[in-house]
Amino acid sequence: MKFLLPAAALVAGLAVTAAFAATRTMNAIPADSQTVTDFYKQSVYDPGRNKIGSVDDVLIDKQGKVTALMVGVGGFLGMGEKDVAVPFAAVKAEKKDNSWYLTLDETKDSLKAAPGFKYDRNKTSWLSDKSDQTTGSDTRKK
Repeated sequence: MKFLLPAAALVAGLAVTAAFAATRTMNAIPADSQTVTDFYKQSVYDPGRNKIGSVDDVLIDKQGKVTALMVGVGGFLGMGEKDVAVPFAAVKAEKKDNSWYLTLDETKDSLKAAPGFKYDRNKTSWLSDKSDQTTGSDTRKK
């Protein structure tokens, strides 16, 4: 019994050490990495180089993978704008003159016809704009 308590303490100590060892810092940034800033609040263009919207949010899953971009379309000076979800893989990004240029194989009209979403500040998530749930005030916009 005398040895059981120190052995249990040693096992517990190793478990804690292993948990801390699982979280490490990186010595280098992965070569294919981009920052969220390369997408967030950037304009989005159709293949003809016409502006069709701007990125209002970047959505990630629980594993940290970017899944979708919320693109604001339509409206004028922030009035009447509609947010639509676009698969992240559908957006092409290229660097031009030290800034990012985002294109999407869609038209402004096709995005305006797509299902819309609204941001629920209280739940910090996006809901269908057809939802009757309250959304609180969205302080992230403009």
